[in-house]
Formats: sequence, C-alpha cells, structure tokens
Amino acid sequence: MVGAVIVADGRIIGEGYHVRCGEGHAEVNAFASVRPQDLALLPESTVYVSLEPCSHYGRTPPCADLIVSKGVRRVVVGCTDPFEKVQGRGIERLRRAGIEVTVGVLEEECRWLNRRFFTVQTRRRPYIMLKWAQSADGFIDRDGRQQKFSTPFTTMLVHKLRSEVDAILVGRVTEEREHPLLTVRHWTGRSPRKLVVSHDHPLQPEKWAADGVQTLLVEGGAKTLQSFIDQQLFDEIRVETAPCCVGHGTPAPHLPSGLHLLSRQDFDGNVIETYSASIADGRDCDGDWQSGRGR
Repeated sequence: MVGAVIVADGRIIGEGYHVRCGEGHAEVNAFASVRPQDLALLPESTVYVSLEPCSHYGRTPPCADLIVSKGVRRVVVGCTDPFEKVQGRGIERLRRAGIEVTVGVLEEECRWLNRRFFTVQTRRRPYIMLKWAQSADGFIDRDGRQQKFSTPFTTMLVHKLRSEVDAILVGRVTEEREHPLLTVRHWTGRSPRKLVVSHDHPLQPEKWAADGVQTLLVEGGAKTLQSFIDQQLFDEIRVETAPCCVGHGTPAPHLPSGLHLLSRQDFDGNVIETYSASIADGRDCDGDWQSGRGR
C-alpha cells in the first residue's frame, strides 16, 4: 500500500497509488497523472511518497531512476524499505543524483499501514490475527456444544475480515466437530484457504509464509487459540463479547498482558475489542519496527 503525490508551487499536480502487485508503482502512476501543461513544473516539484522508491528491476523498472529522469528537486519519504533489494539504496540513488531527500515524515503511520506485509519480510511468517466470540462470563461454548454469540451484523463483519486474509486456521477438533466452511458467503470477495492443525500437522508459520500466506486468521477452538498465545505467535487479537451468560462451558483463551487496545466497538449490544501485540505507536514491544517491503 503505497501512495505518491507531486506538488509544485503549493499545488498538487500529480498523484497515484500502487493498485495491485505487478502493476505500476505509486510514483509511476503519479507522474502519469501530470497534465501536459504541468510537465514544465517537475524540475521545481517535490514528490511525497509513503515508502522509499525502489531501486532495482523487479516486475517494473526502478522508481528511483524514474524520479531522477523527471528532474525532480526534492523527495519526501515516509519510511525506508528494509526489503533486501532496496534497504536504503533508493534514497542513496536519489541523493547521488543531487536530489534533496527527507526521510521519516509520518513514519509511524506509513509503517503501520503495511504492517502485514512487513511482518512476512522481517519475521518470515504471516501476520497472524486471533479471533473468537465469547459470552459475558467468558465461555466460547456451552458444555462443549457450539454456541452462537455473534449477531447477523457481526457475522457479516467476520466474513468481511475473512475476505481480507489469505488463509484461515482451525484445529483438528473444530474441523471434525463442526466442519466449518470458513467462506465469505455473507460478504463479497475471495474465500481464504483453510488450514487445519493437529499433532500430525503442527504450527508451521515459516512454511505458511513460503506458501504465500501473508495474513492468517485463526478461528480455532480454545486450545488452538491458546497455543498461539502461549507461543507469542500473533499480531492482533479480536474478541467479540455477547451480552449473555452461559454459566459453564469451555473457557475463552486468556488474553496476555501488554496488549494495546486498538478499537472497541458496540454493535447491537455485542462488543468487539481488537488488540495489538505492539505498543501504541505501532512498534514491537521491544521497540523495533515490524518493517519490510510494502510494494
């Protein structure tokens, strides 16, 4: 998720964003949007881009070279790109060409925007979200029997979330008892892949990432969810609490300490709370950014 804006004489003369993988980057689209009568302004313009311009030949030519060829005098970069083929080389290329480069403007927001893909690049595993629904007294079912705590509207929100991930994971017991479809039938979009873990197929985050799973949603039972928490193998946790009590059943997983509350929303009495494993400004708990390539 990368955006670029070209400004000259206090006026936006071009803007663009990276629409999808394999197509033109944000800078390419921004230059393409400049009207013919504004091309003469490029040598006096400033390019604002949320991620460091690429400096290598991939599916598209280097954006750093494109910027140099346009004669731009200044570039403002939101955050650097730790992707191994860039890692500051784009900024270096611009500076060697005599372009003034400012780095780190709205850096926290730019890094947070691409936190999912950055996690894959730096940790070699998917961005992992844990999700469950529970009763007000902290149970996810009633005596082992499936209990529906979501409303029709919050169910739709779950299906929307599913459409935004590459895969959904459940445990063997959930798969055998419930045979969940895990589709987006109450939303539009592509249904994610289903992954099932068991003793024979344990947690394999690096393999999932290598297989193209960039974002993983875990909807398993309490034991599967708790195993991710115990191994500190998660980035976000989404908990939906219904305004009812069941008295007994399977206890919901225990939320770990040190979480940051991202949002709290009330939908017809059901409360959805989303937590991040990182502290409030978007960094990891040890202070290091989850960063990488967001192109």
